[in-house]
Amino acid sequence: MKFRRRTLDELADMICGNANAETSLFPYRSSSYLSRFFEDADTAYRHDGSTRAWWVSNTLEEILKEPWKDANTPPAAFLRVIATLMDQGDAQKEGNDRRGAMSHLNAALAREGFEAFYGDDCRCYLRHTATRTVLGAVLNPHRPMSPDEIKRRDQLSAYLDHASEDELIEEVMLPLFRQLGFHRITAAGHKDKALEYGKDVWMRYVLPTQHVLYFGVQAKKGKLDAAGVSRPGSSNIAEILNQVSMMIGHEIFDPEVSRKVLVDHVFIVAGGEITKAARNWLGGKLDATKRSQVMFMERDDILNLFVVTNTPLPTGAIPATVSAADDEMPF
Repeated sequence: MKFRRRTLDELADMICGNANAETSLFPYRSSSYLSRFFEDADTAYRHDGSTRAWWVSNTLEEILKEPWKDANTPPAAFLRVIATLMDQGDAQKEGNDRRGAMSHLNAALAREGFEAFYGDDCRCYLRHTATRTVLGAVLNPHRPMSPDEIKRRDQLSAYLDHASEDELIEEVMLPLFRQLGFHRITAAGHKDKALEYGKDVWMRYVLPTQHVLYFGVQAKKGKLDAAGVSRPGSSNIAEILNQVSMMIGHEIFDPEVSRKVLVDHVFIVAGGEITKAARNWLGGKLDATKRSQVMFMERDDILNLFVVTNTPLPTGAIPATVSAADDEMPF
């Protein structure tokens, strides 16, 4: 993967600060400051005394030759360079939000399919514009959340209280999995139950080694428990057992490789709580091999991941007085 030379040259001019000194939104960097810039970005590149813009453009090209995590995720070194370029402490002739500088940067990145923005930590991140995947963010769903993040979490929680199973899958889980970097996400069986074979969704994830793992998802809208009789708003874990067994044993057809494959792992997703008794009961009914394939996601997991990955809220979760554009908080 590589960027257009025009894009690299524009980024190089921003790093060098080559615009008119009276109007430039980027600080001018001489040879020694260019070396310090790339040192701050945690790279080993040092300016060799050649033409600054030419050298920076070639250096960016070399950085982008490093392995990409996938087709939509540039090397970590490039993400650090962008974060260093947009350090709020380098703001010139504008506020710390650096709207003018951000506009210049995004005009260049747009032709490559990326967008830069500031997170709540005041650090610049990249987002892939097609998938809306945030790149380079530390996805820690257990970190303390800002007031805005707590507000979004509460809005999604209220939405899940009345969402149907189909809405849980299509409006919540599919966008979340896309944001997390899964590919070929396919909702299976809700229009034709005969083709479901125990799974609501199947998808694939490409490892950095380019090996592919396949996942199946079984979703329930309410609580999963081990009670003898299902109560209103909850499902008995015994109902899941056959579906999990069918999912693990049934092949799916991946049109990208033109062959049938088995799922490697299964997500059991609940819009409510998954009780410890339910997890233990299911684990006791599955053999050791199948048990290692099963993973659980309950409401708290969904809410926290939704917030820290900046996944846009479902339309039904956004108050009428708030527009969808206003909902897109960086983190």
